[in-house]
Amino acid sequence: MRMRRLFGLVSGRMDTGLQDALRGQLRATTDGARVAAAMVDGSVSRAEARARMRRIEHRGDTCRADFVARLSSALVTPIDREDLFRLSRSIDDVLDTLRDFVRESHLYRVPEQRRLGPMLERVLAGVTALDAATRDLVEEPPRAARSALEARKAGGALRRLYQYEIARVLDGAMTTDTMKERELVRRLELVGQHICDSADAIMDGTMKRWH
Repeated sequence: MRMRRLFGLVSGRMDTGLQDALRGQLRATTDGARVAAAMVDGSVSRAEARARMRRIEHRGDTCRADFVARLSSALVTPIDREDLFRLSRSIDDVLDTLRDFVRESHLYRVPEQRRLGPMLERVLAGVTALDAATRDLVEEPPRAARSALEARKAGGALRRLYQYEIARVLDGAMTTDTMKERELVRRLELVGQHICDSADAIMDGTMKRWH
C-alpha cells in the first residue's frame, strides 16, 4: 500500500479514493437522471421517484463529503485542486437540480411529461461523458478532455431543446399547466448548465496541467 502511494506521488497520480469519490458522485447522479426519466415516461410514479431521489441524493452527498475530506489531505492531484473542487461542486449541482425537478413534478402534477424525455436523454449522455472524463483524468488526460467536450455538447443540446420547448409553451394559451411546464423545462435547462460547468472544470484543469 505504501509503495503504491509512493509511486502515485512520483508519477503525479491522485489517490484512488479521490477518484472513486468523484465517480461515486457521478454514479449517484446517473441514477438520479434515470429515476427522473422513468418518472417522465410513466414507469415510476411521481411519489416513488421523489422517495428514490431522496435516497440517491443522500448517497451523492456522502460521496461528496468523502471527496472533500480526501482532497484536503491529498498530496498530489492530476489537475489543480480548485478545478477538482469545481468539478465536484458542479456534479453536486447537477444532482441537486434533478432532485428539484422531481420534487416540483410531484408538486405541480403536470398531466403530460413525456415530451421532456429527450431532454433527460441528453442529461444521461452528459453525465456518462463526465464519468468517462473523470475515469481518464489520470491515465489519459487528452481523452478526458475529449469526453468533457462531449459532455459540454450534451449540455448545449439541452439548451437548444429548452428553447424549442419554451417556444412551444409560449405559442399556446398561458394556463396554469403551461406555467408549471415552463418551470420544469427551465429546471432541466439548469441541469444542462451545470453539466457544462462540470465539463469546463475538467477542460480547464487539463489545459493548465498538460499544456
